[in-house]
Amino acid sequence: MYSEWASLSAQITANSCGAQCFSVLNKFPASAGREVVVSVVKQLGNNLGITQNAEPSHLVKDEEVKWCMDVICFGLSLPLQEHETIKDCVNVYCEWLTALHPQPRISVPKPICEDANLYARQIINHFHNLFVPRQGESADTIKRQAVLCHRVLRTLQQTAQISQLMDRQTWDTLLLFLLAINEILLAPPTVKDDVGDQLCERVLSVLFEVWLLACVRSFPSPSMWKTLQESCAMWRHRVALVDQWNRVNLALTARLLEFSYGPAFPQLKNADEDGQLIPIGMSNDCVAQTWYRFLRMIGNPTALCSPHIISKSSHFVQWALTHEKGAETHQHPCLQQLPQIFLNAMKGISSQVDAFLGLSKTSLIGLTGGGARNAIGSSSTTTNTTSSTTAAGSTGGISSSSPAIGGSGGGAGLPGGTGIPGSTGLGAGSGSGPAPAPTTPTSTSGPPSASSSINSLPLTSMGAGVELAVARPKCNSILHVFHEWLFEAAHIGGDTWRQNRKKQACEASKRPSSMIMEHRKGSISLSQPNSLNDPQSLPPTLTIDKYESGRAEAIGTLCKIFCAKKTGEEILPVYLARFYMALQQCLKITESRECDETLASILLHSSDLFRLDLDGINVLLPGFIAALEIVLPDKDLKLKTQSMVFNRTELRRSAINILLSIMVLPLHYQTLPIRDLTSETSEKMFTFIQLKSRLMNILMNALQVETDAQNTHMLLGGLLLCVQDAVTFEETELGGGNANLSHNSSGVQHHEPNLLSSACSERSASLVSAGTASLGGQTTATMGAGSGSMRDTASAHDYPSLTISDDMSFEFGQELEGVTTYDNAHALFVRATYLVCHRLISSWKTDLNVSLAALELLSGLARLHIRETDALECKRAVKWICDYICYQCSRPPPAHSKDLHSTIVAAFQCTAAWLMQHPYLLQDKDCLQTVLEVVELGISGTKSQSKGTDIPKFKDEKELKPASMRVRDAAENLLTIILEQVGYFPSECGPESISSLLDELALMKHCNSMVPAAAASSEQAIAKFKYFVTENSTILALLEEPLGNDQDPQPTVTLLIRGPFGRHAWTMQLRHLPRSKSGIKYHAVNPGRPIPMNDVTQRPECEQKNFPDGVDKVQPCVADYSIPTIEQMREQYGTASIQELESMLEKQSIYEKLAWAEADTSADSLSYAQECVPPAVCHEFHAARLFLSHFGFLGFETRNPHNPAEALGNPPQRPLIVLDTKSTAFAADLDRLDKLSARTHDTVYVFYVKSGQTSAQQIIANMAEEQSAGHDPHFASMLQTLGWPVQVSEHSGWTGFAHNSWSLKGTPEEQQKSTGNELNYNGSQRVLYWADVSSEIAFVVPTTWNLRHNSDTSDGGSISSTDQIGSSNVWARGEVDGVTGLAKSKSRNLSLELDTNRRDAKEPVPPTRRKGNVTKPTLLAQAPAKIFLVWLESYEDYLNFPLEDVLAYTRTGEELHTLQLPRASDCHVIFVHSLLSGLLRVKLQGPPGRMSFATPLVDGMVLSRRVVGNLVRQTALNISRRRRLDNDNYQPPHVRRRLKVQDIVQKYKMDLSEAELLAHLFQRAI
Repeated sequence: MYSEWASLSAQITANSCGAQCFSVLNKFPASAGREVVVSVVKQLGNNLGITQNAEPSHLVKDEEVKWCMDVICFGLSLPLQEHETIKDCVNVYCEWLTALHPQPRISVPKPICEDANLYARQIINHFHNLFVPRQGESADTIKRQAVLCHRVLRTLQQTAQISQLMDRQTWDTLLLFLLAINEILLAPPTVKDDVGDQLCERVLSVLFEVWLLACVRSFPSPSMWKTLQESCAMWRHRVALVDQWNRVNLALTARLLEFSYGPAFPQLKNADEDGQLIPIGMSNDCVAQTWYRFLRMIGNPTALCSPHIISKSSHFVQWALTHEKGAETHQHPCLQQLPQIFLNAMKGISSQVDAFLGLSKTSLIGLTGGGARNAIGSSSTTTNTTSSTTAAGSTGGISSSSPAIGGSGGGAGLPGGTGIPGSTGLGAGSGSGPAPAPTTPTSTSGPPSASSSINSLPLTSMGAGVELAVARPKCNSILHVFHEWLFEAAHIGGDTWRQNRKKQACEASKRPSSMIMEHRKGSISLSQPNSLNDPQSLPPTLTIDKYESGRAEAIGTLCKIFCAKKTGEEILPVYLARFYMALQQCLKITESRECDETLASILLHSSDLFRLDLDGINVLLPGFIAALEIVLPDKDLKLKTQSMVFNRTELRRSAINILLSIMVLPLHYQTLPIRDLTSETSEKMFTFIQLKSRLMNILMNALQVETDAQNTHMLLGGLLLCVQDAVTFEETELGGGNANLSHNSSGVQHHEPNLLSSACSERSASLVSAGTASLGGQTTATMGAGSGSMRDTASAHDYPSLTISDDMSFEFGQELEGVTTYDNAHALFVRATYLVCHRLISSWKTDLNVSLAALELLSGLARLHIRETDALECKRAVKWICDYICYQCSRPPPAHSKDLHSTIVAAFQCTAAWLMQHPYLLQDKDCLQTVLEVVELGISGTKSQSKGTDIPKFKDEKELKPASMRVRDAAENLLTIILEQVGYFPSECGPESISSLLDELALMKHCNSMVPAAAASSEQAIAKFKYFVTENSTILALLEEPLGNDQDPQPTVTLLIRGPFGRHAWTMQLRHLPRSKSGIKYHAVNPGRPIPMNDVTQRPECEQKNFPDGVDKVQPCVADYSIPTIEQMREQYGTASIQELESMLEKQSIYEKLAWAEADTSADSLSYAQECVPPAVCHEFHAARLFLSHFGFLGFETRNPHNPAEALGNPPQRPLIVLDTKSTAFAADLDRLDKLSARTHDTVYVFYVKSGQTSAQQIIANMAEEQSAGHDPHFASMLQTLGWPVQVSEHSGWTGFAHNSWSLKGTPEEQQKSTGNELNYNGSQRVLYWADVSSEIAFVVPTTWNLRHNSDTSDGGSISSTDQIGSSNVWARGEVDGVTGLAKSKSRNLSLELDTNRRDAKEPVPPTRRKGNVTKPTLLAQAPAKIFLVWLESYEDYLNFPLEDVLAYTRTGEELHTLQLPRASDCHVIFVHSLLSGLLRVKLQGPPGRMSFATPLVDGMVLSRRVVGNLVRQTALNISRRRRLDNDNYQPPHVRRRLKVQDIVQKYKMDLSEAELLAHLFQRAI
């Protein structure tokens, strides 16, 4: 930069020599000169006003002044024993220098005041004598000298600051003087406690601060800058030089950022005193010039790695020559500070890079924090004990004007080797702690505690929480400034560096950035790379590996720069190439497989590298995978040196971030080869698919040993991504079979068993297909570890599954032993299920977030459709989830918290998912028993049989004590799913509804008695039904008329059953025979009477006897005479009454004979009778009574007060309650019940953001018909995978809008205006929909229609008087907390949480679009959370997404029923950015809650397009589920329905006695 300019080094030397020889007293003996000085200076000192009042000086002529100055000049060079005299000399000169001040002191001689600049220049030059080190002085006298030097420096600095008179010549003299004293004090090798050691920081800080002042007042000439640069090169062995250099650079950088990037750019906050370094009035141009010149002032910092270069000066040569044992210059003990100095220099550069990227906090922590590195604690070298302990003043001293940088110059002799000063204890935002006084050094206090290092760590990685400045410069711009130093530093100690160091030394002079210059004390190359002559001669503390901390800082900084690339930004290929080479060198794994600082630094700072579209980044994939194999799979990380201080959790998190960004690459690129950067042959070439099993191994092993909750959460998300991707890949790419095997060029089909996999019984099609893309027609053999290798030999064909390449890389070969393969989706599924279940039971059960993430993953695994699913594995998974529930329920009462119950509820939901997807599990007796036992445990709190041998306890003998009501509700839900849905979902109605699509109106249309014209109102239809309530939770609507399509005149009853879990329609008939046996001839023609047989049989005549023959022979007894004979009667009563009886008998006999005669002659007699015909079929049945009676609803026995149901708070009640349906509001309430879906419902809003768009109007306009052509084609395909399109007018499920959801198909709807494009899913006509047995989700793509529609529906409408429900809060389970925005009452818009004291908050509710005044009931406790899916063309646009503005387009109609409107801060946003590779990058944003982020998507994950729809949908569902779990007031849908039924009962029940109830049953419906 200054190559054409002359250096002023010679002038500095001349001035130094001239000052010492200047005084005439040097011609006389020392004693004579001393006496003169003592006497003269004493008199001059008395006039200064220090001990007595100041007087005007008696020196009035120039000659007098010059003579006195001659004496003082000599006095300043006296030995330090003459301390008082020297002190007087200093006092006199310091007073005289006030001549440059606006107000000179009275004691300043007149000639000096008249020509202040001339005399000031001489005084400044004379001061040189004071700073010359005296040989052989004691420590005490050296301290006195240091005090006087401080005084002079303070005076000179103050004069420079306030003087208005200094001319350019005086400024140059002052700067040259400061350079000279720095030279004389700092150029010699450091000696502990000498004057140079004590003054080191002070003289440097004054030099730099005055130099900055000169840049404003009198900008130094290029020659002066060149001299400064040369001089600094001589002082590089001093720790303080780099510390002060960093301090000035950061202060200048802070000012540079202010005017370069404006006030919006993140401010670089330095310590307060550092902020005052830059003089007031320095122009922007001056700041820029000064910043760049100061930056280049110490040359290339990598020279610090070469003790030979640093020790080239004559001072070191002199030391080596005078050393008693003879030594090389580079063996001086002070050079052992070089690794720490190099580290500090790299930290300074790193902090400047951070500042340009907008990461001001990291630079603050890393630099002025006094110790901990940006991410890794300063690992300085531990020196040999022969070196003297570093002086407190030079290593640990932090003066108030000069905060230390990094370790303030590593504690070389400290036991821990970290050298962090005692003033380290600072918070993240405070500057360095100033020492008590500028002259009092603070002492180092040994190594820091682990906690202080961890607390001062910055954020883990660029992707996880540290936001870069939006207006940051391009990567190229930063690299233009720093690339040479950083790239060279990153290569230090690497193979390339070792091979090229001599070559580089030769070429150093040819490079434009190098500077070779002649110095008066020997030739020195400021930018010369590391030309080590003889590495063996270096002391062990200076070997090249001791510089690793600085190298790690450099490569970490490079990673930060490249991770700051924006979408579409170009980085010069030369920079990319050098960066990849540096990374590859730094990622070399040693045989000991230890993690060193460089590796840790790369991982900590390169989280985003693989998700930025960097050209060719995938060449580094094998290197990064090898690094991850060291960091992630082992529980205890092997460290290269124990002095490395960093947060292992953060390192693992960063490594996991990298893992999540490369998981999908093998299946995406498949057989594409990855070329080796260094080797030109294809020997070490991998294909992507070969890396798949290594990635799987890393993931599984990392999950096995991970202890941090957040890291586990991320790994679980990654695991589901892998399995889902593998399954989808096999379904789509492989066509579901081994079709690809035919592509194998050798024709060999790989059916040998895989010897290394216990989980998989046949070869994976995916890897065989990978193996077919061989070069030159060779077959790529598939190894056990899932890696292919190229071989020319024929053995590859013979034993394809066992072939292992000989020329494989060392790292990969190590991985083969003991590796489980994951070469197909099934093996992966089995391993994932086993691992997650095992860890869930063993170690995750106490952590809420990890438990939820694991259960979400298991639910996701359950939904996968794998061809060869193993029933045993699925059974085992269900068993483990049930064991988990049992364990959680059995924990002691203190452990039972809201969080614990949330995990139990989630486990019940997970069990339901497994059973729904694998209904065959319920055919297994053991599995069924396990599940039902757990259901019983959830509902009642205990099992009937705690052990298999126990006697079962019956239901009515048990006391109901569920773990909580939430747990009971979840168990009830699972029980209903088992009984009603498993194996039957979706029903005939489709997945849109789990309820019947029939209601009273629909049934009456098919009823014979209903005239079609009259079927207009639901009130009329309801009148035909009888309504009963059983168990206070189920409404039975009974229709006694057969439907029109039933010709069978049986007692028929049609039931509409409305229960907590939906509406079901049944038709029942009373049959005495099953249909199969009753036959079709049930109403056959009369077969006629059989013909009588007139044959009269001959019957033998015999006398009828009433008694046996021998009765007369029996002797009668008294009893035989108890019944009188007729004669005795006659005697007793007379003959008259007897005769009367006899006449009556005769008359009766005559009457009967006449009647018989008359009957024989009549037409109706048997002889004339017609054949009998069966009676007419009865169409009038009391079918409802029969049904209720047969089903046991009419039993009136007394209720048991100890009944469990009543014990839970249900009032004692009859088995049957009759409802009064005459009320006009009954139909509306029934309709409201029908509009309460039995499933949860959610809505996701999808937006498309084109590059650079920031306003809601622009974003919404993207979905207009005319704009849709410009979309990324992958956006449309992603939409199709989210759900299936449905027509809103025919849809019976959730539509995304409250007013038209859950309406019956064919029900008259208001005609909606047709607006927008037919392809739009904005909810006007079509919407994307997905549902399973327990949840529904609608995907709405808003357009301008949504804004108009929302404003229309919210303006009109009023609440009907019938909507004022309930006088007591029977709906909410607890107090509603209106403040918590985290809770989610998403599930039902028709919430029943209304309290009387909240009624005034009720807002107008719009009427629905159904016929009749059907209104929505009541208010939700909170607004449902909004979930947005945003497709970004440019990733950086997520920072400017107008969340507040788009909320207006995302109303569902439920907002009117909430106590507070949705807020932007409560919204969850899933950003998806399409990379050039065709993969998708995910960014999650949401409220900072405990449970806000759900799996499987993880912030920063990279997905393939195959799985994006599925994973986005699962994440949205899981987010919603977590919000519901976290909401204390949330009630599941079936509970809301049950409460609504109870509300209807309270309103419309008829209190009938038993007799009245029976009478009511005999009444006909209208």
